[in-house]
Amino acid sequence: MNLFLFLLGVLTVWRLTHLLHAEDGPWDLLARLRGRAGNGFWAGLLDCFYCLSLWTAVPVAFVLGKTWKQTALMWLPLSAGAILIERFSSSEHSESEVHYLEDKEVPDVVLRSEEKDAGRDVRRNS
Repeated sequence: MNLFLFLLGVLTVWRLTHLLHAEDGPWDLLARLRGRAGNGFWAGLLDCFYCLSLWTAVPVAFVLGKTWKQTALMWLPLSAGAILIERFSSSEHSESEVHYLEDKEVPDVVLRSEEKDAGRDVRRNS
């Protein structure tokens, strides 16, 4: 496999995925397509760049791969390359993005007290 063709494939996957995921297209065709997708599988697919890049990489891998093994092995790297381009080019994914939130600690919270435990022992023995 030629490195130039692979890089061309990565750019193709990124371009198609970005077009379907984030752009309105001519005459707002793609925006209307995303609007008509509703709330089901297709809407979720069009809203997630990562998921969509997996699907757009399949036909590109079929075009570039000479054997079925080459096609299968090329599918995920094409998607990964498109994701890397999206992460580096998009302001949506910044390094200051919070990936998790911690709950604030509540001070002086006791689940059991010795007085309650002592009372239970007395009741059980009675």
